[in-house]
Amino acid sequence: MTFDELLTACVKRGASDIHLHAGMPPYARINGHMTALGSHPLSPQVTEGFLKLLLNPRTSAIFEEKGQADMAYSIPGIARFRVNVFRQRGSVSIVMRALSSTGNYDRVKLPSQIFDYIVQQKRGIILVTGPTGSGKSTTLGAIIDRINATRAETIITIEDPIETLHRNKQSVVLQREIGQDAPSFSEALVAAMRQDPDVIMIGEIRDYATAAAAISAAQTGHLVLSTLHTLDTVRTVNRVLELFPPHERETARILFADALVAIISQRLLPTANGSGRAVALEILKGTLRVKELVKDANRTSELVEAIRDGREDGMQSFDDHLARLYSEGAISLETGISAATSMHEFKMKALRADSERNEARAQAEQQAKEAQAAEAGTAGTTGTFEMPGRQGRF
Repeated sequence: MTFDELLTACVKRGASDIHLHAGMPPYARINGHMTALGSHPLSPQVTEGFLKLLLNPRTSAIFEEKGQADMAYSIPGIARFRVNVFRQRGSVSIVMRALSSTGNYDRVKLPSQIFDYIVQQKRGIILVTGPTGSGKSTTLGAIIDRINATRAETIITIEDPIETLHRNKQSVVLQREIGQDAPSFSEALVAAMRQDPDVIMIGEIRDYATAAAAISAAQTGHLVLSTLHTLDTVRTVNRVLELFPPHERETARILFADALVAIISQRLLPTANGSGRAVALEILKGTLRVKELVKDANRTSELVEAIRDGREDGMQSFDDHLARLYSEGAISLETGISAATSMHEFKMKALRADSERNEARAQAEQQAKEAQAAEAGTAGTTGTFEMPGRQGRF
């Protein structure tokens, strides 16, 4: 089996991550669980051979200097991969994240009301957050794809590496990769301001310079989309502002609040039947009330209440969505409890869902019994009737 054949087999089995380490068989993360692919261990010579297929002169120099390097790899028609190569125990190890080569957006579970609202925005900042492997890139890709299909604009993406290749539809899409096309997110973002952008997508906000440039771009009439590795919307607000030095934080808070369009936090959870993973979402929209709370450092905690009160505007908390997933049978009670922001609040919602489910089941059983009884009664009034000396049908 060739290297590409191995990767293709992993993708077809639904692997999100592929591990190639000397001294052990290949492993793949499937539905969140590490799974060995056979029992034959890879030799150090084999992983060295895989490395040579992945490196180019630039990444080879980085690997030789630092003992690790990031890059992208593609199999046309199958997938793109985000790759990290490194040395451990003196041999080469490779970890690859499978990415859709063209964008498979069926898995994006954003409510249509929120999705439509986001893709109609012309300026401001939209953040998609969550832990590694929670589908942030897929969600961003779906938003970019919809804008590309419906608006005649210039879209610039700045990524490390490029994860989804976007072909021009209605828009012109320019995609830059850190290391290959640009030295850093912040420098590429500053340069993007001179490239006639309407929409700018930044793979990740990692530092002060990128955060400051992103907010500045949003303030000057551009739509900016990016990601952070934060667990929920309130933590996201705090994390963005913590990137700024203390003496700039108050100004940054006001600018960020004014630019905020939405924050979408997401997590992937194991499904109740073990066949896949369910997406749990928390959604915060930049309403007037939310902007006022973000501006006041002493009121950030009130964002939780604002989300709860903003359900009609399409906002939802993690606990609300977890309760809905549980009531639909998509996740187990144990999974919901472990993922909940407030364990007590989720348990109360789950008990209510159980009560409603039991009541619905009891009503269905009662209706079935009544239908059976009515059918039996009808059957008792049909058939034959007696006449003297003969039998006739009713």
